[in-house]
Amino acid sequence: QVQLGESGGDSVQAGGSLRLTCAGSGPDIDHHYMGWFRQAPGKERERVATITPDGSGLYYADFARDRFSISRDNRKNTVDLQMNNLKPEDTAMYFCAADRDGWSVSMGRPTYWGQGTQVTVSS
Repeated sequence: QVQLGESGGDSVQAGGSLRLTCAGSGPDIDHHYMGWFRQAPGKERERVATITPDGSGLYYADFARDRFSISRDNRKNTVDLQMNNLKPEDTAMYFCAADRDGWSVSMGRPTYWGQGTQVTVSS
């Protein structure tokens, strides 16, 4: 059973930066596609960024492409999301997710989810 735990969420001012970390555990976690998703109050959950098991393949949502960076360390079983130049519209609960099937992650239907970490950006 894969388990995921996020950390790093905080309240920051617009223009600031945060680094979110997802710590994973369980069998073959390093063989899982990983992703970061977010959900703001009253809005649907949306994909932020994803990364392939070996870290060579990256995807970013349009809003994240120039400001966010996803990376993973398979020795530590962690996936990070570096977020720069944060905007108030980035305010949301951010979730880490994982699945052996990359398509499931791409479609926003991964098997495993973390509990989330709150990011609040004030203007």
